[in-house]
Amino acid sequence: MSETPCYILDNGGYTAKVGFSTTEPKIVPNCIMKAKSERRRPFIGSQIDECRDASGLYYILPFQKGFLVNWDTQKTVWDYIFSKECCPVNFSEVPLIITEPLFNFSSIQEAITEIFFEEYECQSLLRINATDLAEYHYRKLNSNESTLVVDSGYSYTYIVPYIKGKKYKEGIRRIDVGGKVLTNHLKEILSYRQLNVMDETYVINQVKEDSCFVSQDFMADMEIAKKRGTENTIVKDYVLPDYTTIRRGYLREIVKPDEDLEQQTLRMNNERFSIPELLFHPSDVGIPQMGIPEAIIHSIDACPEVNKESLLENIILYGGCTLFPGFRDRVYSEVRAFALDLYNVNVSLADNPLTYPWEGGKDIFRDPEFYSLCMTKEEYEEEGKALAFERFDI
Repeated sequence: MSETPCYILDNGGYTAKVGFSTTEPKIVPNCIMKAKSERRRPFIGSQIDECRDASGLYYILPFQKGFLVNWDTQKTVWDYIFSKECCPVNFSEVPLIITEPLFNFSSIQEAITEIFFEEYECQSLLRINATDLAEYHYRKLNSNESTLVVDSGYSYTYIVPYIKGKKYKEGIRRIDVGGKVLTNHLKEILSYRQLNVMDETYVINQVKEDSCFVSQDFMADMEIAKKRGTENTIVKDYVLPDYTTIRRGYLREIVKPDEDLEQQTLRMNNERFSIPELLFHPSDVGIPQMGIPEAIIHSIDACPEVNKESLLENIILYGGCTLFPGFRDRVYSEVRAFALDLYNVNVSLADNPLTYPWEGGKDIFRDPEFYSLCMTKEEYEEEGKALAFERFDI
């Protein structure tokens, strides 16, 4: 095995996870942001940390509904990521693994291949689904035959069964709920009930990350949230950032009137658990689809009978939405309730749900077969894009 590292780019709809296989990955926002406070300057990727006042941020995202549609934005972010400022790389010396969504449109696949071979002069390229990398990583650790991968990210949630390391396409399910839907719904609810925050996507996204959790018993928690005073153990105040002393907001207990602190707060009550509930009941916001546990069962039912038991025993969750406290337990209890009693159910949450597929990229690079999966610049120049469609199973 050569000493050359591999460059891995897990190109997500909200963040890109990037780095060499010899280092730890960096998590970079995959977008360009513009701030009211500094109108002239766009913030690309991690440059947002330099922004003095992140209220009223305007996002320009390369991904819409999980697919890469805004190429100018994506190219700008990639140029930033590959530059000295972030994670510099010379593609003529190292192979590249880049992830793309399942069932990606062929026009997008062509464009990615073309950009990396022609503009970035990439030497060898592997385009692959993030779920493939996650499954590879899980299989390396557990050496099992079948795996059910649940990827709950920014744009959507995918449920993908794998049998002997291959995607079983008839069993793949997609739910159009991810972090973006949750943040937008939280913005609407808070704007209606308390304070107009429709322009505060960045801040409300942090509110969601810091204060939401998945309820284990929705109706019981609703009853608690209706109570007043100390009986309500759910209600908290979220102190909003003012960008002078507070850079990021935080949750705190409700203060008594005589302790009134001079900070702007949002009162977070049933919003704390009703927002992540959309992952389990998308129809609550008019998306006529099933929730994650039901889709898991639906997906497994579409697979061959002999693999069902193994799939139920090897469910792995990753992606930003799986970070909500209580997420794994709720998925487990609902899948357990749906599944037949004679089967064991085992649901694991990835150690680091954000970088799990990236770690899988590291594993796949160590595989002796790695270079046979890639496409080289010579092959691209000889046979063109057609070979990429044969080589990469997207």
